[in-house]
Amino acid sequence: MNLKESYNKSFIEDLAIRIKNQFSDFNQDEFISSILNNGIDEKELKERMRLITQTLNEFLPFSFPKQIEVLKTVAPHFGGIQGFVFSDFVETFGIDDFKVSIRALEVFTQYSTAEFAIRPFFLKYPEQTLQQMITWSQHHNYHVRRLSSEGARPKLPWSFPLKMFITDPIPVIPILENLKNDESEYVRKSVANHLNDISKTHPHLVLELAQKWYGKTNQTNRVVKHGLRTLLKEGDKKALAIFNFDDTSNLSINGLNLLQNKITIGDDLLFEFDVLNDSINSRNVRLEYKIDYVKSNGSLSSKVFHITELELKKSQNKKFKKKQSFKNMTTRKHYPGKHFISILANGEVKAKKEFTLQS
Repeated sequence: MNLKESYNKSFIEDLAIRIKNQFSDFNQDEFISSILNNGIDEKELKERMRLITQTLNEFLPFSFPKQIEVLKTVAPHFGGIQGFVFSDFVETFGIDDFKVSIRALEVFTQYSTAEFAIRPFFLKYPEQTLQQMITWSQHHNYHVRRLSSEGARPKLPWSFPLKMFITDPIPVIPILENLKNDESEYVRKSVANHLNDISKTHPHLVLELAQKWYGKTNQTNRVVKHGLRTLLKEGDKKALAIFNFDDTSNLSINGLNLLQNKITIGDDLLFEFDVLNDSINSRNVRLEYKIDYVKSNGSLSSKVFHITELELKKSQNKKFKKKQSFKNMTTRKHYPGKHFISILANGEVKAKKEFTLQS
């Protein structure tokens, strides 16, 4: 189902019934028809959500705090994307009432998420919101703890960037410190994604945290590994060294073979190679391959793909056979021309070949 279909007639009717049960003067039928007759079918996800939010405000004709009391009783019945409506209501109509809004988001995020709705409060109340997030990072509910990290991410997908934390992420580090070993994987994943965001602008800070955290627990090890994924793909030597992937001496890629040097858009590129540890010691190896894609203007754009991580004994050789799809997708359109494939061992290119993509 398309995500926007979460806001369909059935949802609107269910929402109206539950509000009616809490507020007897609520004009249930008018509320439903007002939304359905306002072009909701032609609207995309966020437009549908905002239409419902605005209509709720119109049909709950009393103060914001009283509106929130009604919505708090209804919100537990709606999770996931449908629950976004309640946090969006706070974002849209509660920005001038920090105390009521923050308490509402603390409730609503437990059934869905308030990660998007909290961000405008950082702009209007930066210090108060930051302190609230630090407090939430020690909340008993894991959804609220996750919000403290996810809502403060510098570059949260589907939302605007928090430029103050892109410039200086130091203020959010106490949140990540509190959550790095959280019992919830859902929370720890947010910490890792938050680290990855910071690594794109402040790699030295993230590496410093990673070196401090790695080796403490299995949970923090996974957080560090996922949080350094961009630096690892970039071949950052300090990031690789944390996992003992920094040594490339006596590692070789042999026999890189493309089954076809010319393929057509829509086909798979089939390739094989051997990796050899020509050393007297065992070696940790991180294997990746990189494709240099032709862009629409004829220039090249690179993307690195993970293969595996393994330990090779001394003088051990291991063979790999892989394939890469060249089907057009919504996220990537392919263009004909000379492409390149490289095999990387511990972040270093060890073999490279050219191939042609045809239309």
